[in-house]
Formats: sequence, C-alpha cells, structure tokens
Amino acid sequence: MKPPTYVYDGACVLCSGAVQYVIKHDKSDPPIRFVAITSQEGRRIAADAGVEPDDPRTFIYVEDGKHRVSSDAAFALAKRAGGPARLLCIFRFVPKPIRDWAYARIANNRYALFGKRDQCYLPTAETQHRFVLE
Repeated sequence: MKPPTYVYDGACVLCSGAVQYVIKHDKSDPPIRFVAITSQEGRRIAADAGVEPDDPRTFIYVEDGKHRVSSDAAFALAKRAGGPARLLCIFRFVPKPIRDWAYARIANNRYALFGKRDQCYLPTAETQHRFVLE
C-alpha cells in the first residue's frame, strides 16, 4: 500500500508548521510522507493536480491515487493525521465554494500572515524516513 502524501510549500511557515503537526499526531499506517512542492517529485505531483509549483496557492494531499487540493485537502489531511485538527472536519457542511474561498484568502496571504522561510523545512534525523529527499 502506497503511503498518503502531503505535498507542501517548504518556504511557507504555515505549511512547515502543518508538517510538524502531522509528524506529531499521525499514527496512521502507513504514515503520511512529505514531499516539497519544488522537488522533482513535488513538481510531478503538482502537474498532475493542476497546481503551479513555483507559485502554489494550495498544498496537495494524495491518498489512494486521488489528488485533493484546497479545503478538501485540508479536511482529508486533518482526518488522517488526527489530533485536535480533526475538529476542522465539522466545517465540511459548509458548501465547497465558500470553504475554498476562505481557504484561498489564507493561502494567498500565507507569507504575510505567517512568514516565509529562507530555505525549505528540513526533517530531523528521526523523521527523515518520512520525507522524499532528492
């Protein structure tokens, strides 16, 4: 079984924080793996999902061969990773256009709201096995 994949913007503080959250809370089997969107594999996945890797407006979550973006990706990742973020799933009742509009407001302003790293988030020795490093 291929593990689910979280394709993230490594320069984004919010996205990197989400990676750290998933590492802490994910008890799934197989565990979620992480791919930077600017990596070779990240670019391939982004192309398959219709996301521009050099200016991503969403992260990508891939599970069972299905690419999810925007609010659908957030809900799927929160559900799989577990922990307090699972509570986000109560907002699934909100119509998708409204959820995605709210998601886009945050995503388009993520660097201004949360900051930007000078370099991609790097895993620790203990978590390196969960990252696709090229």
